[in-house]
Amino acid sequence: MASILQSTQGEIRKILWFHHEHFQWEMPSSNRAKGARGGARQLKRQELRHALASSVSRIVRNPQAVASEISTTEQEAQTSLPCNEKMMANYVPVYVMLPLGVVTVENVLEDKDRLEKQLKELRAAGVDGVMTDVWWGIIESQGPKQYDWSAYRSLFQLVRECGLKLQAIMSFHQCGGNIGDIVHIPLPQWVLDIGESDPDIFYTNRTGNRNMEYLSLGVDNRRLFYGRTAVEIYSDCMQSFRENMSDFLEDGFIIDIEVGLGPAGELRYPSYPRNQGWAFPGIGEFQCYDKYLKTEFKEVATSEGHPEWELPDNAGTYNDTPESTEFFGSNGTYLTEKGKFFLTWYSNQLLSHGDQILAEANKAFMGCKVKLAAKVSGIHWWYKADNHAAEFTAGYYNLKDRDGYRPIARMLSRHYGILNFTCLEMRDSEQSADAKCGPQELVQQVLSAGWRENIDVAGENALSRYDRDGYNQILLNARPNGVNKEGRPKLRMYGVTYLRLSDDLMQKTNFNIFKTFVKKMHADQDYCPDQGKYNHHIGPLERSKPEMTIEDLLEATEPMEPFPWDKETDMSVGGALANLLDKIFSMFK
Repeated sequence: MASILQSTQGEIRKILWFHHEHFQWEMPSSNRAKGARGGARQLKRQELRHALASSVSRIVRNPQAVASEISTTEQEAQTSLPCNEKMMANYVPVYVMLPLGVVTVENVLEDKDRLEKQLKELRAAGVDGVMTDVWWGIIESQGPKQYDWSAYRSLFQLVRECGLKLQAIMSFHQCGGNIGDIVHIPLPQWVLDIGESDPDIFYTNRTGNRNMEYLSLGVDNRRLFYGRTAVEIYSDCMQSFRENMSDFLEDGFIIDIEVGLGPAGELRYPSYPRNQGWAFPGIGEFQCYDKYLKTEFKEVATSEGHPEWELPDNAGTYNDTPESTEFFGSNGTYLTEKGKFFLTWYSNQLLSHGDQILAEANKAFMGCKVKLAAKVSGIHWWYKADNHAAEFTAGYYNLKDRDGYRPIARMLSRHYGILNFTCLEMRDSEQSADAKCGPQELVQQVLSAGWRENIDVAGENALSRYDRDGYNQILLNARPNGVNKEGRPKLRMYGVTYLRLSDDLMQKTNFNIFKTFVKKMHADQDYCPDQGKYNHHIGPLERSKPEMTIEDLLEATEPMEPFPWDKETDMSVGGALANLLDKIFSMFK
C-alpha cells in the first residue's frame, strides 16, 4: 500500500509541476485587449484548473482507485510477460472494419500501398484480423450470375500477406443512406431495372415511399429476377464466393461469414432511413406496405378469422414520438388483440427471412472451417419506454414481458451461428434522457439472450469512438464479470470488431489508446495467432439442425433475467486521470 500511495503522490506532483511550468502565468494588463486569442488562452487555463482541481479532489477521496489507474499505465510500459495459458482463456480477439469503399463501385482495389501500410500497423498493434463488406452491387453488377471477384481476391491476398485473419460480410444491401455511410454502392443495376417496372420489390412505408437499400422479404420466394427468387440470388452469390475463394477458405484465413439479412446488413426492416428524412430519435415507420407483404398479411389475417384487419394506419411518421401516435400511445393499438397480431406477424416474417437465408448460407459453406454470423441492430432509443416503439418498427417485438431477441438467438442456434450486436460502446449517461435511451440494458439483454441459447455472441461499436470511456464500455461488455485468472471467465464475447479503419484512428494519440485497448481485450496477453489457445476451435461447418417451428421459436419470448454485469471493467484503458492527461497534451497540438 505504501508503494501505491507513493506512486499516487508522485503522479500528483508531476501534474502540478506541469501545471505550474506551463499555465501559471498571467496575461499582462496592457495586452488584455488583444482579442479572442488571449481570451481563448484564459478560458483554456480556467478549464484546465477546474479539471486539475477535480482530479486532485478525486485522488484525495479515493487514492487506491487512482493508484490502480497509474499502476495499470506503468504495467503497460513494461516488457510483455510470457503467455499465461490460464489468462489466455480470457482473450477476446479484436478485428477492425475496413473502409466501406476499400473496393470501389468500379470494382477496383484503390490505393493498395496506403492500405498495406495501415494493415501492417494494425498487425503490429496486435489486431487479430479485419472485417470487410463484399458488396453484391459490385460483384454481380454486370448481369445475373455474372460475377467478378478479382478486386476482392486482390484485397484478401493483401490482408493475408499482412498476417491478419478475415471476416467477410455478404452485403446484399445498398451502401449509402445509413449513419456512417460516406460512399454510395447501389444494388446491381439489373435489379434496379426490375424495380422500375415493379417497385414493390422494395420495402415500402404507408405513404408509398420505396426504400431501395434491400429487397423486401416479401419477394424472398417469388420468381421475379430472371427466373430466380431473391433467396436463390443470395444463395447463388454465396456459392460463387465459395468456389472463387476456396483457397482462402481452406487455409483458415477466412474465419467468419456474416450473412447480410437487411439494410446495413442487419436483420431488420429499414424503419429509420436517413435518406427519407428520419432523424434521431424518431420512432421510424413500419415497412410492410409493398403489395407482396400486404397480400401475405391479408391471407394470414383471413385464415385467423379476421379478414377485416388491415395494416396499421395510426403509427405515425418517421420523426414522431411514441405518445403522439394512437398505435404506440398509452393504451395504444399495440396492446390490443389486433395490434399484437400484427406485431407478431411482422416480427415472425423477419425470423423466417433470416432462417431461410442462413439455411442457404449453411449449404453454401458446409464443410468449410468457418462460422456463420448475423447482425442485429442496437436500437436503443425508446428502449426504456413501455412501448419500445423504435424497436417495433424495425421488427423487434420486444417488451418488458416479451423478449424480442431470444427467438433470434434460438433461430441462429439452428445454424451454429454467431449473434453479432452493435452499440457496445454506448452508455446511458451519454444519451438523450428525453428519448428514454437504454443502450447498456439493451446490450445486456441481447448478449444474455445469445448466451441463454448457447450460441456465441460478438459485437461492434455503432459509432466511431477514440476515447477511453468508449473503449472501457466495450471491454466491460466483452467480459461482463471480468477476467478469471484461473481459466475461462464466467462470460466472454466471441470477438469484437472495431468500426472502422480511418485516418482518425491512425492519428498518433488515438492509435496509442487503441493499442492499449487491444492489449486489454487480449487480457494483457500478447497477440496469439493460434485460435485454439483461447478456445476458438473452428471445425468444418456442420449441416443446419432440423427446421424449428414458429412455436418453438416463440417459446423463447418468455422473458428471463439477463446475466449480471459488473459496474466497471477490470481491464481499463485508463480513466479520469488518463483523460485529464490526454486533455493537457491535446492543448499543445
